[in-house]
Amino acid sequence: MVVSIHYTLTNNDGDVIDSSIDDAPLSYLHGAGNIVPGLEAALLGKSVGDSLQVTIQPEDAYGERHDEMVQVVPREMFQGVEDIQPGMQFQAEAPDGGVQMIIVAEVADNEITVDANHPLAGVVLNFDVSIEAVREPTPEELDHGHVH
Repeated sequence: MVVSIHYTLTNNDGDVIDSSIDDAPLSYLHGAGNIVPGLEAALLGKSVGDSLQVTIQPEDAYGERHDEMVQVVPREMFQGVEDIQPGMQFQAEAPDGGVQMIIVAEVADNEITVDANHPLAGVVLNFDVSIEAVREPTPEELDHGHVH
C-alpha cells in the first residue's frame, strides 16, 4: 500500500530533527524499505486517522555508529574543491565498488576528516506520526519499489 503520513522526528533531547507538518505528507510504499525498518514495522496494520508515538532504536533505524567509518584523508583527495567546510557532503567510492555519501567532519591544513556514517547513525529516533491516507499502489510504483 502507499501510505501518506505526517510526522515529527525528534532525538532523545527533544530536538526536532525533521518534520512534515508544514509541508506535504510523506508518502511511501509500505513493505519496500522506503523508510526506516522500525517505523515501518510500527505502522503495520494502522489506518487513516491513526496517530502514534514510537521510539526507534538505532539498530532498527540507521544503525550504530562505526568509528572505522571515520577517516583522515589528504586534502589532495578533494582536488577542484576550493573551500572545504565541515558538514559538506560528497560521494565517494565504497569498499564494495558502489557509491557512498561521506560528510566532512573536520578540516585541517593538509588533512580532511571524513565520516561515512549516516548522520543519524547511533541516534534513538522518536516519531510522532499520523496516518493521512492509504491507497493501492500503481503497477509502476510496485515495479519501481517507490511512490511516484
